[in-house]
Amino acid sequence: MVFSSLMFMCIFLPVVLIAYNLSKNLTYKNIILVIVSLFFYAWGEPVWVVLLIFSALVDYVNGRIIDKFYARPAATAALIASLVINLGLLGAFKYSGFFIENINSILHTNIPNPNFSLPIGISFYTFQTLSYTIDMYRGRTRVQKSFLNFLAYVSMFPQLVAGPIVRYSDVASQLSDRRVTAEDFAYGIKRFTAGMCKKVILANSAGSVASMILDSTRLTVASSWLGIIMYTFQIYFDFSGYSDMAIGMGRMLGFRFGENFRYPYISRSITEFWRRWHISLSSFFRDYVYIPLGGNRYRPVLNLFIVWMLTGLWHGASWNFVLWGLFYGVLLFIEKTLFRQKLQKIPFPLCYIYTMFFVIMGWGLFYFTDMNSLWVFLKSAFGVGSALYDLTAVSTFCTNLWLLIACIIASTPIPSIIYNHLCKKSDTFAAITQPLLVIIGLGICFILLVGQTYNPFLYFRF
Repeated sequence: MVFSSLMFMCIFLPVVLIAYNLSKNLTYKNIILVIVSLFFYAWGEPVWVVLLIFSALVDYVNGRIIDKFYARPAATAALIASLVINLGLLGAFKYSGFFIENINSILHTNIPNPNFSLPIGISFYTFQTLSYTIDMYRGRTRVQKSFLNFLAYVSMFPQLVAGPIVRYSDVASQLSDRRVTAEDFAYGIKRFTAGMCKKVILANSAGSVASMILDSTRLTVASSWLGIIMYTFQIYFDFSGYSDMAIGMGRMLGFRFGENFRYPYISRSITEFWRRWHISLSSFFRDYVYIPLGGNRYRPVLNLFIVWMLTGLWHGASWNFVLWGLFYGVLLFIEKTLFRQKLQKIPFPLCYIYTMFFVIMGWGLFYFTDMNSLWVFLKSAFGVGSALYDLTAVSTFCTNLWLLIACIIASTPIPSIIYNHLCKKSDTFAAITQPLLVIIGLGICFILLVGQTYNPFLYFRF
C-alpha cells in the first residue's frame, strides 16, 4: 500500500486516525499504532512482516543487555550481536544475489543464487534499530523497557518503508509522552497534502515523461537531456513528497520527525547538495560510519570513499549504484581539497550550473542499472553517434514545458516565501487560503489518481 493510493487516502488513513483518537490513553494509542503499522506492512509484505518483528525483538533484547551490563564485555557482545544479525540479514536479502552473480562471473563457478525477494524498507528499519543499540552502547540514549513502545518505533507506518530514517533518540520521549494539539493536526494535514501534491502532480507526471524517453532505444542529445532532467525532478518530488507525507502523518499522531530535504536543487556545491538531500541518510553515515572510522582526523580520504561506496551500495545491489556512490566520493574529495576556498569566490550562477550538471549526471548513473544502457545514454547525451534532436524530442519538450517550469519553481523556496509573506501580512488571507489549498490539492490528487496508471514510489525498492 502506498500513500498516493485511493485505498490509503480514502480508507486506511481515516480509519487509523479515528481508531487512534478514540482514547487518550497512550498505551492504547501505541497498541493501535503497532496493529495498523503491521497491517500496513503486511499489505505489501505478508511474509516478511515476521522479519520486521524479529529485527525489532533482536535489538530490544540487545538494548536491555547493553543497559544491564553497560561498559562491560557483555554489552560489547550485545552490540556485536546486533550489528552481525542486522547487517547479516540486510546482506543476505539485499546483496547475496549480487555478490554470488559476480563471483560466478569472475571465477566461472556455479554457486546457486538464492534469489531472495527484497523485504520492503529493510534498509530503513535496519538502520533505525541499529541507531538504538549503537546509541545505547555509547550512552547517548536510555533503554526502552517496553517492547510495545519499541515495536511502535520500529514499525511506525508513516516512515516505515521509505524513511526518513528516524533515530530512536529523536523520538524516545515521544513514545511515552506525547499529545496532539489542533495546531499540530492542522500542520500535519497541510504537510501531508503538500507531499501528496508533489508526488501525484509533479513526480508522476515527470516520471512518465522520463521513462518514456529514457527507456527508448533511439536517443538524441536533446531527448537524453530532457529525459534525465525530468527524472531529476521525478526522484526529488517523489522522495521529498514521501518525506513530507511521513512528517505530516507523524505530526497528526503526535510525533515530530526531522526534515529530510531542504531544497537541494538550489545548492551551489556538491557538499551543500548532500547537506540538503536525504539528510537523515547523510547524517547516519556521518555519525555511525565516517566519524567512527576516524573522520577528518585519521585517513579522511579513505574514510570518505568507504562511506560513499557504502552509500551507493545502500541504494541497491548493482554496479551502477557503486559507481554512483564513488562518483560523489570523487566530487566531494575534489571539493574538499582542490576547491575548498575557491568555490566561495566563484559567482553563484556558475556554481549552480556546475552543481546541477554533476547532480543530473549522477541521476543518470542512478537510473540505468544496466551498464550497456548507461553507456548508450552517456554517448547520446554528449552527441557521440547520435543526432542533436528529432521531432519527437521537440514535441515532447513543447508539450511538457508547463511541467518543466512548474518543477523548476516548486523545487525552490520561492512559492513558500511568497505565500508566507502574504500570510504574515493578512491573517484573513491565511485563514481562508490554507484550508482552501488543502481541499483543492487533495481534490486534484484524488482526480488524478482515479485515472493515473503510473504511480511508483521509487524509494520503496531500497
